[in-house]
This record gives sequence, structure tokens and C-alpha cells, in this order.
Amino acid sequence: MMSDFLNPVTTQTWVNGRHQVRCVKVIQETWDVRTFCFMAEQPVLYFFKPGQFVTLELEIAGEQVMRSYTISSSPSVPYSFSISVKRLPGGVVSNWLHDNLKAGDELAVHGPVGNFNIIDHAADKVLMLSGGVGITPLMSMTRWLFDTNASVDLAFVHSARSPKDIIFHRELAHIFSRIPEFKLHIVCERSDELCEAWAGFRGYLSQEMLELMAPDFMEREIFCCGPTPYMNAVKRILRDNGFDMSRYHEESFGATPLDVQEEVLELAEQAEAQAEELDVADMYSVEFSATGKSVRVQPGETVHAAAAKLGLHIPKACGMGICGTCRVPLSSGQVEMDHNGGITDEDIAEGYILSCCSKPTGNVVVDF
Repeated sequence: MMSDFLNPVTTQTWVNGRHQVRCVKVIQETWDVRTFCFMAEQPVLYFFKPGQFVTLELEIAGEQVMRSYTISSSPSVPYSFSISVKRLPGGVVSNWLHDNLKAGDELAVHGPVGNFNIIDHAADKVLMLSGGVGITPLMSMTRWLFDTNASVDLAFVHSARSPKDIIFHRELAHIFSRIPEFKLHIVCERSDELCEAWAGFRGYLSQEMLELMAPDFMEREIFCCGPTPYMNAVKRILRDNGFDMSRYHEESFGATPLDVQEEVLELAEQAEAQAEELDVADMYSVEFSATGKSVRVQPGETVHAAAAKLGLHIPKACGMGICGTCRVPLSSGQVEMDHNGGITDEDIAEGYILSCCSKPTGNVVVDF
């Protein structure tokens, strides 16, 4: 019998958490974008919602660094996953990945997480708008729709600086040549006369272009990812036309912006001044059971801030409840958690919280 010749394989399913993976392939997509493919030693089914992301745990120059990247591959290719990274001037992590990460290297990743995905916001008519490397989550979604033969009317509009900067160009052309309901439009800011001329749309995405490429854009579910100015321009067009913004979804994560950091610092200074006037009876106890340490905090302070006061380092990347890196189990007590998609409903049901955005509403015990 055929079954006599097959070896049983014990396969795990990917769940949100910390995982050890090995880089198995590096692909040069464009002159400044590389795709890094990962697998596990023990077979793992890497199922995630197309559009979600992971956070890499790296050591650079002797320091632990966490950075989030969207998964560019599709869960329809289940035994591996990929991220696609653009080299950025002054980009500590992106440049390190390009210069150092190679096939055979191992590292830890956290995830997958993210509310920006096509599973939770499925629709019959979809418009995807991407700028630059913001194409990565939308490419994951497109690959998923293509591989699963989804019955979707898809209009895909990608903006790039020049023809040499079009990420996944050949694959996009292949996918969109095979399904009549899939329409691809590419906008290049300028031609690159030294490498390749461009006869398509040129300049910056405008309402006039959008009306030509997707005249029924007001009827579509819209997914957008790209530089902040690009996404702001898209939102202006949509709002000016009275688009139902509940049908607009965008990807936004990364290092805490400077203005947010300054606001946090200002709030910390205010809290320090108010602490002297606050009665101890109005404060909450935060106990970390694994270390036996505890501290009292003011209402409004986070679990992560409590840990920092005790010299405890809970890994954190974004500081805004997006990346999911600071997930810890809450043993007892209640918190108010204002997250941005960095934790799943299943994790919450199991008692996990994100320490960076969880504020105790009474005495709590954290298993850390």
C-alpha cells in the first residue's frame, strides 16, 4: 500500500508567541528590497491572516532590538513564511538584515498579530492601494486570493518611484494575467531612462487616476499601506468623496514616533509631580509572581511602567499595543487594555495582556 511508503510527520500549527525560526532563502526582489524566507526545524503550519505581521528579535551591536515586519508570503504556502525588507538610509535593522542575515541563520520571531487583514474584512469587491514597500501585506492578500481561487473582483493600484523600484513586478504581472476579475495598475513617479522607460501612469496617485483605474472605487472595500504621506493623500481623496471610512483599512506600525515619545515623557513628568500629592491608598499594587517583586502605581500607569520601576525588562517593540511583543499572562486582577491589534481574542480569553497598553484598575498579579 502507498501508505507503507509514507513517513508520518508531526506538524505543529503556528500560534501567537515567541518562535525560533531559521532563514532558508534570501531573494533579491529589487536593487534595495530583499525577501527573507523562514522555516522551523520541526515542521510548522504557518497559518496566519494575510496582512498580519511578525516582530523579529535581533541582537545588533550587543543590544537586543525588536522590529515588526509584515508577512509578504501567503498562508497557502504553509510550511514557511517570508518578510520583504527595504534597505533604508540610516535604517539600523533593515541595513543589518541586508548585510548580515543569510540562509542558515536562526532567530526568534513573535507573532503573528494584526487587525489589518483580508480575512476579518472579506468583501466581493476590493481595492488595494500600496506605495513602495507598503505592497508587502497587500501582496500576501493577493497571493492568498489567487491561490485559493477566491471569487473576488480585485483592483490593485501600486505606486513606485521608478520602474526599477516596482517590487514583485513579474509575479504581479503573472497573477493578474490569469484572472479576468483581477486588474493591476502601476503608477511610477518618474521614468528611469538608464534602466527602463515607463509608458504607464506617471506622477503621484490622484483622484483623476483613481477614477480611471477603478471608477467604482466608492463601492469597494479598500486596503491601503504605504508611507504616511501616501496614506494621508488616499484618505483625503476618499473623504472628499464621502467614502464610508468604515470600509477603509490601513496598515500602520513601527517604532514609536518622536511626537508620541515626547508626549509619553511629558505625561511621565506630570505623573511624577502628581505622585507626591497622591494618597498611597489610591494606588494599585502590581506584583510580578515569577520574580516575587511588587510595586505600587498610580491609576493610569501601565503594567510595563510598573515593571520598569522594578528593573524588570519585559520585551517591547512598538509601545502602542501593535506588535504584541510585550504579551504577558495576567494571573489575577483586572486591567484596561487599549491595544491596536497586537493581541488576539484567543490570547485575551486565555488571560494574556499587552503590558505596554494595559492599565490596572485594581491590584493585579502578572506572571513574569
